[in-house]
Amino acid sequence: MERELITMLVVVVSAVVLVLGGVITHLAYRAARRTGSPVMTQFAAGFALVTLGLLFGGGLHQVFGGSFLGGVLLQRVLMALGFGLLVYSLYAHAEPRTNENS
Repeated sequence: MERELITMLVVVVSAVVLVLGGVITHLAYRAARRTGSPVMTQFAAGFALVTLGLLFGGGLHQVFGGSFLGGVLLQRVLMALGFGLLVYSLYAHAEPRTNENS
């Protein structure tokens, strides 16, 4: 009984994370299109990778019958790439601060 409850909770929480990640990705994409900002485009792509990591990682295991650890690995790789792109979009394009008093 406890295992089934935990499995159900994992599925429900994963679905919530998937929906929220999709909403954030969609809003960032809309902002990128509206502003034409490459930073926002990269930000949206980073969130998309993080969100797809959850979808594909679970899908590999549950839908396609892949190994559990293979699904976890796929999820972690996509999440690492997504977080790397998020860091790049926020850090690499940051404009240096200028000191107006000098």
